[in-house]
Amino acid sequence: MAAKVSSLNARRALEALGANIKTARLKRRISVQGFAERVGVSESTISRLEKGDDGVSIGTLAMACLVLGEIGRISEFLDPGSDDTGLLLDREALPKRIDRKRGAKTAGSAEKTALPDSDDDEGVGF
Repeated sequence: MAAKVSSLNARRALEALGANIKTARLKRRISVQGFAERVGVSESTISRLEKGDDGVSIGTLAMACLVLGEIGRISEFLDPGSDDTGLLLDREALPKRIDRKRGAKTAGSAEKTALPDSDDDEGVGF
């Protein structure tokens, strides 16, 4: 019994991750013993990682990725710039219209907000 997570989807995702780690290790011709030494854990921890055990630490996962030459994937995981759901939620949170009166100065104010006279080279006016 590798994983203890209650969600079937989460369990399957961890098992797939573990299988991917094992495949990457095998493609690189690294033994379980050599991988464990380089990651800094026991062989049984590597076996648990490759089975998708949810009790293996995120630090072990990070070190395994480092040894496999894939550490960049950890920092890219859920990157805000490529998080489609997050970007969609940001878009939905945008105001539907801009109320000009809200930020306008009072009529008696000597200062007026200057608007640009022309666009820059790329057509942007601010």
